[in-house]
Amino acid sequence: MYTVKEIYYTLQGEGAQTGRAAVFCRFAGCNLWSGRERDREHAVCTFCDTDFVGTDGPGGGRFAGPLDVADAVARTWSAGAGAVALGRPMVVCTGGEPLLQLDTALVDAFHEREFQVAIETNGTQDAPRGIDWVCVSPKANASLRLVSGNELKLVFPQPEAGAQPECFEALAFEHFFLQPMDGARRDENTRLALRYCLTHPLWRLSLQTHKLIGIA
Repeated sequence: MYTVKEIYYTLQGEGAQTGRAAVFCRFAGCNLWSGRERDREHAVCTFCDTDFVGTDGPGGGRFAGPLDVADAVARTWSAGAGAVALGRPMVVCTGGEPLLQLDTALVDAFHEREFQVAIETNGTQDAPRGIDWVCVSPKANASLRLVSGNELKLVFPQPEAGAQPECFEALAFEHFFLQPMDGARRDENTRLALRYCLTHPLWRLSLQTHKLIGIA
């Protein structure tokens, strides 16, 4: 059984894949926060900006098996991009924390439908084999199990000593991104991230372009 908050077609708004068409498959649940506001203050991750509770989003539901999820994703791609669209389709498995549910059987089912499989994860869970694109977003006070991948995307700034950019620079990632923390101080956080990237060229600035242009 897979519990999915929503499945929808859009453009990737963040990181190295910014601007690419994809189906987002948002799994319900996370190991760092319940998703309920009453629990936020005492959660490991207190700044999440995503609703991942329940199954009431577009395309959401409880799916009995991997083929059911993969077929729902494939239908969403065809409805958005068209049945004869050029280019390899991509599914972005996100959450919440997708690695609480994403398993080898589901990765294989996506591949059978010719999808490139990407994940956006907090990195605290082991990943199944076969994932094509791994984006890890570390959180303060959460131990990383995934220490290699395609991109590391750090929400910035986080005040805790263990969540500073230099803590992650020796890890085996192809790309390192700073993403300004959203919220009331987003403009100031953007200036801080910009300044850090200018003085630490390993890091690149990632903006949430989907919010800037008003898409999901």
